[in-house]
Amino acid sequence: MAPNSIHWFRKGLRLHDNPALREAVRGAGTVRCVYFLDPWFAGSSNVGVNRWRFLLQCLEDLDASLRKLNSRLFVIRGQPANVFPRLFKEWKISRLTFEYDSEPFGKERDAAIKKLAMEAGVEVIVKISHTLYDLDKIIELNGSQPPLTYKRFQTLISRLDPPEMPVETLSDTLMGCCVTPVSEDHGEKYGVPSLEELGFDTEGLPSAVWPGGETEALTRIERHLERKAWVANFERPRMNANSLLASPTGLSPYLRFGCLSCRLFYFKLTDLYRKVKKNSSPPLSLYGQLLWREFFYTAATNNPRFDKMEGNPICVRIPWDRNPEALAKWAEARTGFPWIDAIMTQLRQEGWIHHLARHAVACFLTRGDLWISWEEGMKVFEELLLDADWSVNAGSWMWLSCSSFFQQFFHCYCPVGFGRRTDPNGDFIRRYLPILRGFPAKFIYDPWNAPESVQAAAKCIIGVHYPKPMVHHAEASRLNIERMKQIYQQLSRYRGLGLLASVPSTNGNGNGGMMKQQPGTNNNNNNNSHLPGVSGSPVATGNGNGSILLNFDSEEHNGPNSVGQQRRLQPLQQSQPQHGYHSVPDTSQTITSSRLYHEFAVPQHPGAFLHTRGGITGKRERESEREGSGEEDPSSCSVHKMQRQSAEVSFHSSDFEMSRVFLSACCTQTISKGLDHGSQTQFILLKAESG
Repeated sequence: MAPNSIHWFRKGLRLHDNPALREAVRGAGTVRCVYFLDPWFAGSSNVGVNRWRFLLQCLEDLDASLRKLNSRLFVIRGQPANVFPRLFKEWKISRLTFEYDSEPFGKERDAAIKKLAMEAGVEVIVKISHTLYDLDKIIELNGSQPPLTYKRFQTLISRLDPPEMPVETLSDTLMGCCVTPVSEDHGEKYGVPSLEELGFDTEGLPSAVWPGGETEALTRIERHLERKAWVANFERPRMNANSLLASPTGLSPYLRFGCLSCRLFYFKLTDLYRKVKKNSSPPLSLYGQLLWREFFYTAATNNPRFDKMEGNPICVRIPWDRNPEALAKWAEARTGFPWIDAIMTQLRQEGWIHHLARHAVACFLTRGDLWISWEEGMKVFEELLLDADWSVNAGSWMWLSCSSFFQQFFHCYCPVGFGRRTDPNGDFIRRYLPILRGFPAKFIYDPWNAPESVQAAAKCIIGVHYPKPMVHHAEASRLNIERMKQIYQQLSRYRGLGLLASVPSTNGNGNGGMMKQQPGTNNNNNNNSHLPGVSGSPVATGNGNGSILLNFDSEEHNGPNSVGQQRRLQPLQQSQPQHGYHSVPDTSQTITSSRLYHEFAVPQHPGAFLHTRGGITGKRERESEREGSGEEDPSSCSVHKMQRQSAEVSFHSSDFEMSRVFLSACCTQTISKGLDHGSQTQFILLKAESG
């Protein structure tokens, strides 16, 4: 008797290159494709209106494609563990298929569903198609440990067979005699809901800049590969003002939701390269966008605390400040720095920002200016970014905050100079901050330096119509670099190595990325010669470290090449003067948080999700209790070797493999004179000995 199948969509919202879906229809009598809108975890997810809209458009497109095959999508409200037993009986199911999920929570959820299926006598077929490689094989090849440097990751995958070719797109021919029973009230029972049905107020919501769905994804990949300059030379495009805007060739949200197969992208790149380069073998760097994604997936797959600082064995515990007021100003584009505020406005309005813009705002929030935990920034990105991906989002924030993977903390993005160099005329600022459009290019990035007559002519008085800078960037950045220096001196000291004897100067003339002029002062000579985007000595390229793209849409950027792992830090005795902070943390407040598993949750109370016309966020208007941090087991750590070369100190990092380091724990200590405005802070100290 032909089996009755269910294919369970989660990611992988497509018909092309979907091996699990192919298995569902193979020899089957009936097939039903289901999608659950309820969360995969207890609690509520924090997802903005743009991400919800993108998901619903993906589901609508998927349903339309299935209709062409005389099938339909069944959108089901309820938790899979509660609903599947009923579906198995009601639909007489004997086969369940789904795409492999590499994330820790997904694996736990899927194990529970497999158990339910086994109890019901249902065969379960799982196929890998969201990643290029079987991550477990990479880990097995590395001695049952995930590789924690990108260079090591590249070495491992070079030993593996190439990724499998994409499978054929589901078609009438492949469907064969398989049918989908559809009732007359299917739309009412299993249709894709609207934003309004989910409780969103959509009045004033602008049209989508990124339409969701497989159809759009396949159109975009063809445009992506047709870009003449890129196709001709396979060179990264130059950064300019247009790079900051959403591109019709952008692919990142489609890869995140699985509307576009990463394997299809991989092999289209390969084929095109061989045509242009006359059958020569493509270098690994060609796939940098996909491989960095794969690297973070591999690092996270067996680490359920990957998105946390506490209890995360690869994350340095840094005593970040808790400052809800400053966090809100950053998230709501009220920092007083036009470059930062324009980026955050674009993120909130459109759900996407350029990867270098992500670097700029992440650095500003964490080690650059505000000294606020990367976890808080990650939550904002999780809410607003269309392409927010649990593994890549957390890994990127750890990297950008120098909490893991990357320790060159003296590289700091200047919130004035970087934007000015990228877009000298300030068109990006004027687009997203129209209040500033009257300022001349000379002052568009630092309007507080404009004379009163210029501000009056622009009809924007700084401090009245647009906020003054919330921090003194030069002083705040200098202080934070010193904080990081102390932390890494402790890390290196307990390895018995003097890795950080000194750091480059932060005197405002280039090293450290400080603004030479101060907020409130006027300096007509803007010296940006030192600001190619990131200040300090450049990181070497072309050395196997690869390049990272968080959005798969534009040019490459150097990525992490080492990792600092968590141990217990002894107290740092030197207390730094707290200069440059215009707002002092209110210890009576706590920063709200929500768990960041990235599935979408149906509102339990219709209307609880609100789209505010001003913010365009759709964020749930409620507060959740901050997740308490329990005790964690001592964990291992590796850090860069940093050496001084020549009289002027410069730093170069090299991979330090786990097999060469023995790690031992020190006890947690509470300090009263630390690095967070004199408050009591617990943090960790790494102690490692070379083996």
